[in-house]
Amino acid sequence: MSDPKDWTLTQTALLTIDLQNDFLHPDGAYGRAGQGAAAIAALPARIAPLVQALRAKGGLYISAQFTLVPGPGGDPLISPHLKALRPFLKRGDFAPGSFGHQLVDTLQPADFTVEKVAYSAFYQTRLEYILRAMGIRQLIVGGIVTNGGVASTLRDAHLRDIDTVMLTNGCAAFRDEVHDATLLSLGTVTHQMTCTEALDWLEGAA
Repeated sequence: MSDPKDWTLTQTALLTIDLQNDFLHPDGAYGRAGQGAAAIAALPARIAPLVQALRAKGGLYISAQFTLVPGPGGDPLISPHLKALRPFLKRGDFAPGSFGHQLVDTLQPADFTVEKVAYSAFYQTRLEYILRAMGIRQLIVGGIVTNGGVASTLRDAHLRDIDTVMLTNGCAAFRDEVHDATLLSLGTVTHQMTCTEALDWLEGAA
């Protein structure tokens, strides 16, 4: 893995995973169901300064957003596993173009939005096309949940020889111990920084 201090920031993107209204907003799917965590709610405000700092250096911000594709009758195409895990999900939740599907206001607008249907932002999405077309070679990654979409995306980036920085307090899980265990398990595939450390790096870069 290359040292982030040697990265060309015009070839770097900040990628957030699933920071959407249906996950974070009180009126979203998870908020209505009483599902949430303070650590998750704190993420947008913590990440927003990094978006601005990286853009100031010529980098990009990409938002990967979980999507439930509506079927012919309007009911979402949802895996049995997810339906069992989150029985409160219903028609209209995480639907493309809906309020719930949108990136939270604190982080809008993204330079690119990637709809995703599984954990990884690489799986069956246009992310790789965007990275190639824009000349992006490195990613700074945050979002939710640490052990799900974030971990899967980081591992898939590693398999593609894309260097990454994981924002250790720029991602979160519903349980702190799961978050901490995931940080430990990913230590060999990604660099890790706090948001403060990453902001100092970006603002101090030539």
